[in-house]
Amino acid sequence: MQSTICTPTSNSPFNNLNSQWEKHCKVRIFLPIKQTPCSKRVPNSLKTSFQFKFDEEEHELTKPTLLPVVIRQSDGVSRYFWDGNNLQLVAIDKKAFAFDNLNDLGDGFQRVFRNCNLVVRNFLLPRKFNENYLEYVKWKFLHRVFSSALQVLATQAMFRAIGIGYAKSLPSAAALNWVLKDGLGRLSRCIYTASLASAFDTNLKRVRFSTSVVFSLSIGVELMTPVFPQYFLLLASIANIAKQISLACYLATGTAVHRSFAVADNLGEVSAKAQIQTVCFDNLGLMLAAALNVMLKNNQRLQAGFPFVVYPIFTAIDLYGIYQSLKHVHLQTLTKDRLEIIIDTWIQLKYVPSPAEVSNKEGINFFRSKDRLKWPIRIGCLNPKYEIPKTSVMAMESLSEDDLYFLCPEISFHGFQKTEGILLCLREGASTEDIIMGLLQACYIRERLTYGTNTDWFELADVCKQSAREDMLLVNEKMVRLGWICKNILLSTDEQTRFSFIDD
Repeated sequence: MQSTICTPTSNSPFNNLNSQWEKHCKVRIFLPIKQTPCSKRVPNSLKTSFQFKFDEEEHELTKPTLLPVVIRQSDGVSRYFWDGNNLQLVAIDKKAFAFDNLNDLGDGFQRVFRNCNLVVRNFLLPRKFNENYLEYVKWKFLHRVFSSALQVLATQAMFRAIGIGYAKSLPSAAALNWVLKDGLGRLSRCIYTASLASAFDTNLKRVRFSTSVVFSLSIGVELMTPVFPQYFLLLASIANIAKQISLACYLATGTAVHRSFAVADNLGEVSAKAQIQTVCFDNLGLMLAAALNVMLKNNQRLQAGFPFVVYPIFTAIDLYGIYQSLKHVHLQTLTKDRLEIIIDTWIQLKYVPSPAEVSNKEGINFFRSKDRLKWPIRIGCLNPKYEIPKTSVMAMESLSEDDLYFLCPEISFHGFQKTEGILLCLREGASTEDIIMGLLQACYIRERLTYGTNTDWFELADVCKQSAREDMLLVNEKMVRLGWICKNILLSTDEQTRFSFIDD
C-alpha cells in the first residue's frame, strides 16, 4: 500500500501547533531544509539493512518532534526538527537568540550583527583552539596596536634626523647610513641567534619578554635621533641591532607558542591566523599614529615633542600586554624547571599538575629567583673551580657500568654567598626516563635534607632511589594523560653535558 502524499496548507492544524512549539522551546527556525511536499511516514531508506519490519501506521511522524541529531558548524549549533510536514534545522544556541521578543527590525539587526561577528571570528581565529587562546589574543591585540604606533612615531623621528623633507637633506648620505645600520643589525641578529639557540626552548618566556623590553628601548633610542642628528648612524645602528635581536627571538619562539594553542594537529592554521592577527592589529596601530599626526599637523613643534610624551605611556601598555599574553601560554614541553615543579608537587601533594598550573607557578621568571631555594638542583658536571666535597669524589668512584647517572652534593658561590646544592650528572646514552628518574631521586633527597635529615649521603641516596622507582611509572603515566610531551626533555647547553664511563 503506497503512502499518502500530503501538501501542507495555510490552514493546516500543525501550523498552530508548530507556532506554540517554537514559543515553548525558545528557538527560531533559520534554515529550512525542505519546502516540498513530503511523506509523513518513515521512508524506506531509513530502514536498516537487517530487514526489521516496521509498522508504518505506528511510526507515522505526525507530531512536532526534535530529532536526536545535532549539527555543529562554525556559525552555531543546530538540531533537526520535524514540524509534522517538513524537516528543518533550528538553532539551539541560547546566546545567539536571547532577544526573542524583539520586533522584526531588531531581529534582523541581531542576525546581521551575529553574522558579522562570525565572519570576524572565522577570519581571526582558528576553528579549534585551547581555552586560554582568546585571552592570549586579547593581550596580543593591546601589545601590537601600541607597539605599531610607537614604531611609526620612531620612524618619523629618524626621517627628521636625516633631514628628509627639508631642503638641506642629502639623499645619498641618508641612504648610506640606512644601509649601514641595517647591515649591522642583521649581523648582530645572526650572532645572537647562534649564541642563544637552546635558551629559546628552555627559557622561552623569559627570553621573549626580555627581548621585548630591548625592543621597546630601541624605539626610545630611535626617538632620540632628531635630538642628536650628528650621531644618527650610531644611534640608528644600536636601535636596529636591538630590533633584529627581538625579531630573531620572536621568530624562533613563535612555533612553540603556536603549538601550545594547537589542537587536533592544526598548527598550520594557528600560525596562519597569528599572521592575520598581527597584520590587522598592526594596521590599527598605524591608524592610531596617523590620527595623532593629523591632530598635530598644524603645530610642528608640538608634533616633534609629542612622541616623547606618549612613549612611556605606550611602552608601559605594550609591555603589560606582552607580559599578560605570555601568562596565557601554557607550554606542554618538558624542561628541567617544569619537570622540577611537577615532581615537587607530586612529592608534597601526590598529584601531577597540568600545564596551566605549572605555567602559573613558572611565570616569566624574569629575575631567575630559583637560586634562592635551599639545595637547588643542577644538571651538568662538576666545576673544578668550585669547592668539591669529598662525597662527590666518592660518588664518582662508586660508579658501575650499569649507572646512567649519578647524584652528588656540590658547593657553589654567588658573589660572597656560599650555596649547597645537588648535582645530577648524566651519562652518554641516558634516556628521557633516566633524566626523570634522576631528577625524581634528587627531589626526594632535597626534601629529606630540607627537613634536616642527618644520614649518610649514600644511604640517603639509596632510600630516595627506591622511592623514585616506586613513583616513576605512575608519575610518567599521569603526565602523559594530562598532555605533557614526555618523549624528550629540553635542556640548555650546560645541561646537555654528559660523562662517559671508563672501566680501567
